[in-house]
Amino acid sequence: MSKYKTKYACQECGYESPKWMGKCPGCNNWNTMVEEVAVKTASRHESLHGGQRQTAALPLTEVAGEEEPRMDTTIGELNRVLGGGLVPGSMVLVGGDPGIGKSTLLLQTSFALAHGGIKVLYVSGEESAKQIKLRADRLGMSTPPMYVLAENDLELIEQHIAQVDPQVLIIDSIQTVFHPAVQSAAGSVAQVRETTSQLMRIAKGKGIATFIVGHVTKEGAIAGPRMLEHMVDAVLYFEGERHNTFRILRAVKNRFGSTNEIGIFEMKEKGLEEVGNPSEIFLAERPVGVAGSTVVASMEGTRPVLVELQALVAPTSFVTPRRMATGVDHQRVGMIMAVLEKRMGLMLQNQDAYVNVAGGVRLDEPAVDLAIAVSIASSFRDHATNPHDVVIGEVGLTGEVRGVSRIEQRIREAHKLGFKRVIIPSKNIRGLDVPSDIEVVGVSNISEALSEVLRG
Repeated sequence: MSKYKTKYACQECGYESPKWMGKCPGCNNWNTMVEEVAVKTASRHESLHGGQRQTAALPLTEVAGEEEPRMDTTIGELNRVLGGGLVPGSMVLVGGDPGIGKSTLLLQTSFALAHGGIKVLYVSGEESAKQIKLRADRLGMSTPPMYVLAENDLELIEQHIAQVDPQVLIIDSIQTVFHPAVQSAAGSVAQVRETTSQLMRIAKGKGIATFIVGHVTKEGAIAGPRMLEHMVDAVLYFEGERHNTFRILRAVKNRFGSTNEIGIFEMKEKGLEEVGNPSEIFLAERPVGVAGSTVVASMEGTRPVLVELQALVAPTSFVTPRRMATGVDHQRVGMIMAVLEKRMGLMLQNQDAYVNVAGGVRLDEPAVDLAIAVSIASSFRDHATNPHDVVIGEVGLTGEVRGVSRIEQRIREAHKLGFKRVIIPSKNIRGLDVPSDIEVVGVSNISEALSEVLRG
């Protein structure tokens, strides 16, 4: 009788060891090593293309470069994030906090695809078929024309895939699916790794576009081995506050498109609805005539978005003043405050500073630097900014204002929302083609920008 070989695998990072250890050497977490039975399966050596192995390496010039036809999900925001549509044979991982709306988004996507004549198989390991039907009825999806399966055994799922032969497959969620050959609990590192590998072979071999839902840890990362994100073609995070109705779908990896695009949805009684003009949403509750409030035009992929930047500067009661930032880089805020102290003479070393991006959006590009500086200076001087101004520009360490990209798109978005004036870098003034009824002011350094915005 053969003896089973056991190993210990970290449930956080996937590190494997022949003996148990209290602290994982891979991620330095305690008590994450769990005993598993090592099982050798023949499926590990199968090809990604349904067993058809390539006999020889080919020169790149001889490889056919055919463009894959994309499936239109009829959900514009999802198409934008995916890079123009769903690619056949691709595998997309969707992660997010519990209750954020991942299952709702994928159920609505399934319904839209099925109504377009695409065969969809929705596999749920968390809900029964009756529960899925009740949720579909609640969302107004009467008799959705798609296939539903409540199963978490991967071998039985494969049999149903062979019977239905779908074009789109949805697995909700990957942590509930288990492979019978792997002797560990569903959701463990070994199970997630094996089931994802098998689903990837099916997707690539049969050309099935596959969505898999992934749970997230308390740190906000997708649960399971980090290798899970490397295996799939695209990783989408569904973000938002549970007490807020707005949701942001963000791509952090995409082999078929840009990772800078975001999709914005609003959670309503009938499910998720697309937000066509996010700038209006983010500026809907903007206060007028208040110090520390500035509007900035930021690029999210190919779309300009106007958001409000808020700053609050107040005398500190601590030896070391507090510096807090939400929605922008904390280190970037500290650098801009140092520039304001050195170049503008603002005594901020004994002041607490809080910077916030209204609406829960995260701004990563340097074009928001000047708006941060204006907000901080406005709050420090207790001087309100003009509510009809939009501020755009990157700030250097010597106090200069550097040029930014796609300036015309940003200005046109500001004009569309009724703003009267835009403060931009002087470098971007040349060759501008913008509407004549909006004033464009060029500034070369932070001193000129503050004099222009905080005058009067």
